[in-house]
Amino acid sequence: MSTGPLPAADATDPATPTDGLSLREVVYQRLRDDILNGRVSPRERLTEPKLGKAFEVSRTPVREALSRLLSDGLVERTDFGYAVVVPSLEDLRNLYELRITLELRGIQRAIENPSVRHDEAALRAELEVWQRLRDEPPEPDASFVQVDERFHQVLSRSSGNAQLTDALVTVNQKIRSVRMHDFVETSRIDATITEHLEILDLVLARHLPEALTALHKHVGESLEVVMERATSAMTRMALAG
Repeated sequence: MSTGPLPAADATDPATPTDGLSLREVVYQRLRDDILNGRVSPRERLTEPKLGKAFEVSRTPVREALSRLLSDGLVERTDFGYAVVVPSLEDLRNLYELRITLELRGIQRAIENPSVRHDEAALRAELEVWQRLRDEPPEPDASFVQVDERFHQVLSRSSGNAQLTDALVTVNQKIRSVRMHDFVETSRIDATITEHLEILDLVLARHLPEALTALHKHVGESLEVVMERATSAMTRMALAG
């Protein structure tokens, strides 16, 4: 978790601006970023005294930040403070089903309406990113999930429906804590790179039905396979915790 004193502010006053933001907002944003990026273990207990000491602020901005994170559904109350919410398998199934629907819709709308054209410049820039990753594959690491998410956001946004992409971003944030543990094996990294390149090539060539099939296979042609991976990832999370 990224801790340390907050810059240029009176740490005892939750209303003091910090770069234009109140301390309560800065603490909230930093904690939210740590949670969404996997820097807080699901087993870590988040308490007002502990976080106040870590950020060198009073308990008031911490309390307000935790209250907002509770409303966001990112943390839950426990007997000893708060903890990061880990989706249940039922929630994961529902969220993955929604993710698949949102992912496929970006290409489906271009198939249904010939006037919808993907942003070629954005896709070619993303293609270069994945070609470099193919040439120099990264070591397996949970943080690779953010690189993967970027691909899907670019692909979705390139279809021209910003609201569709915003919904996808929200879903990905909710399943990130589980998905990040799916990228700790070289085989998963290699497969992801290969499949992303195939999808980009097909969309750029305007072979949209084939691109839709490839994307569907990539994100979960079989929801059962996806859930098997998710279950395995949750097991890794428990062991890591």
